[in-house]
Amino acid sequence: MSSTTSAGDGLVRAGAIVFLVGSIATIVTFVPLFFGLPRFPSIAYWVCMLMPAGFLLSLGGLLRSARAQRRRVAA
Repeated sequence: MSSTTSAGDGLVRAGAIVFLVGSIATIVTFVPLFFGLPRFPSIAYWVCMLMPAGFLLSLGGLLRSARAQRRRVAA
C-alpha cells in the first residue's frame, strides 16, 4: 500500500461523515411514524437530505482521485 494520500481522500472522508449524519437523521425521523409519536419539525426532514449530499461528495472525491492517478500514470 502507498503511504501517500490522493487528492480526493479528504472529500471521500467528509462525504462519508455527511452521509452518516444523514443516515442517522433518516432513521430518527422515521421512528415516530412507526410508534405513533408526534412528528418532528420540517427541519429534521431537511437534515435527511444530507445523505444524498454526502454520497455526491464522496463520488466527487473518488472522481478527483481517479483523475489525479490518471495524470500520475500519464506523466
